Amino acid sequence: MLNTLRLATFVAALTSLAIPVAAAQCGNDSSGFSTWVQAFKPQAVANGINPRVVEQAFANISYNRDTIRADRGQKSFKLSFDQFMEKRGGATIIARGKKMKSGNAQLFASIERRYGVPAGPLLAIWGMETGFGSFLGNQHTLSAVATLAYDCRRSDYFTEQLYAALTLVERGDLSPSAKGAAHGEIGQTQFLPVNVVRYGVDGDGDGHVDLVRSRADALASTANFLVGHGWQPGAGYQPGEPNYIAIQGWNAATVYQQAIAHIGAAIDGG
Repeated sequence: MLNTLRLATFVAALTSLAIPVAAAQCGNDSSGFSTWVQAFKPQAVANGINPRVVEQAFANISYNRDTIRADRGQKSFKLSFDQFMEKRGGATIIARGKKMKSGNAQLFASIERRYGVPAGPLLAIWGMETGFGSFLGNQHTLSAVATLAYDCRRSDYFTEQLYAALTLVERGDLSPSAKGAAHGEIGQTQFLPVNVVRYGVDGDGDGHVDLVRSRADALASTANFLVGHGWQPGAGYQPGEPNYIAIQGWNAATVYQQAIAHIGAAIDGG
């Protein structure tokens, strides 16, 4: 099974002068995407990805204009807290989150024993990201990630995500036809591919990290992510408290962080 160390090796190799493969050139529109794909594929093989996996993964990739539009138009994060909560249905998430906590009490208790993360913030993330798994996105994941790896705005960042996605395909944890959110986020709590590799865990014991079909995997992985970003068992997670830093690691938008803390506390409090 491929691991985080191997992923780091892939990424480090991207800048290595020892790789005798022409670097794929980024672009700002669709015109150079096919050329970029043809340059990237041998580069991926040279950096250790199985050629069969490369061909399988890239068989149906295309330039994703919906992804580019989403990347350029993230306006909700500029709203006030009250506006954001209304737009994202915060009150509904709280009400449903309390029911989900009760209905999955054994799962949340198990996760809290293992990771020290209570149900509230996990349910807040789960509810805000996908409506508790009701909508995981409708964009072709590999196309979304490849489009952003090609796009010059954040090419290095999403090239790392693309290598992680190929890693997941190779180990059988991501279907080449998988669909998700516009930036390539995967599963019920919307992990980018690198975070699946780094923090994904097999919460249900079936031998795979399946963040799409397994809520146990998705929620345990989310708890593991928070631990990896400084979560301390038993400490508070409101602004100014020790675990707020872990919530900040989930999303860079201040209003999103505040919403997770607020919704989580409302669920945990009753």
